[in-house]
Amino acid sequence: MEKNFVEELRWRGLLHNIMPGTEEQLLKESTAAYIGFDPTADSLHIGSLVQIILLMHLQKSGHRPIALVGGATGMIGDPSGKSNERNLLDEETLAKNIKGVKSTLERFIDFSGNVENSAQMVNNYDWMKELSFLEFARDIGKHITVNYMMAKDSVKNRISSESKEGMSFTEFTYQLVQGYDFLHLYNHYNCKLQIGGSDQWGNITTGTELIRRKVQGKAYALTSPLVTKADGTKFGKTEGGNIWLDVKRTSPYKFYQYWLNASDVDAENYVKIFTFLDREAIEKLIAEHKEAPHLRILQKKVGEEVTIMCHGKEAYEKAVKASQILFGRSTADDLKNLDEQTFLDIFEGVPQAEIVKEELSEGIDIVDALNEKSGFLKSNGEARRALKENSISVNKEKVKEGFSLNNENLIADKFVLLQRGKRNYFLLRIV
Repeated sequence: MEKNFVEELRWRGLLHNIMPGTEEQLLKESTAAYIGFDPTADSLHIGSLVQIILLMHLQKSGHRPIALVGGATGMIGDPSGKSNERNLLDEETLAKNIKGVKSTLERFIDFSGNVENSAQMVNNYDWMKELSFLEFARDIGKHITVNYMMAKDSVKNRISSESKEGMSFTEFTYQLVQGYDFLHLYNHYNCKLQIGGSDQWGNITTGTELIRRKVQGKAYALTSPLVTKADGTKFGKTEGGNIWLDVKRTSPYKFYQYWLNASDVDAENYVKIFTFLDREAIEKLIAEHKEAPHLRILQKKVGEEVTIMCHGKEAYEKAVKASQILFGRSTADDLKNLDEQTFLDIFEGVPQAEIVKEELSEGIDIVDALNEKSGFLKSNGEARRALKENSISVNKEKVKEGFSLNNENLIADKFVLLQRGKRNYFLLRIV
């Protein structure tokens, strides 16, 4: 093989559990392996990025990735790692979500058919929709005992005396349905390996056991650790919610900021997990960072690599420029080149006031804009003093008394940024 996939995961801290014989199988021949993606939304967030990166490493190692979108299993809901049952999705919502997940995955993995180990995308609804309950019970259910299913952590945790929610029959059958997916892929796509997060080990091994009992086949399992943050908060979430891979949900600026704000401990893990830099380059970066942690070398490099991978170089460069705006190293032109969403992300939480567009068209004196129209400064006298002190800027450009705001000062056709000193901002929203 081009390189040892398992060893690559091992040194990057991406290996949690591995079934005996898996590494030998992958070194012996090009092997098809699959990961399942849950269509619970019309985009994937960075919590799914580890699994995407695993498929990318798999393909780079000469193996064939299969991305399974769970159109059928999405109707049930995976109980692994969950304390209560989640809402089930209707077919229309699922169809929309599946389309979004597919378009996300196509940005990272080569499905073109132009390479020997081109990836494939499958939807388990395609083989589950015609299967009757009686067929499933007769042909699949009889091969796995209830005792075997009850022994799984995902089941034990939900039916223990400490659990208030219990577990529905629908959720109980999930591991069997996922096992059937593996059997189907084994039979029809020669897929011998399933990969997932560490919370999926029970579901994956049910699949290998079903393959062994039903068709006397040999299949393999591999899981990666769940990414955690040093401070105990959940990876991939901020106060504003999930960090998504779709620009419509999370702007490249906000995406870049997430990595930039990582702690030193987290950044040292992230540079191994989320970038494709080689071992030597990573060790050098970690050493440089430790010598001057205040420069945030690791955070900046992780932010660069992951933002370019997910959104492209141009989006990364814009995100860097946008990041500099709050810290004074920017120009009026940088501001005017921002799109509305990025502008709002940068100045999230900055106090603001509304001004009618007709008033702006007629021109608004800067003293009125600072006090009467906005309340940014407490009085006309304070506004005039600040102007004399040369501490007032409009859209990052210093202004003096006598200056008048008009339509030419609009950013993204909607905003004017007022500033006193270096850090005191106020937003005028034009309505």
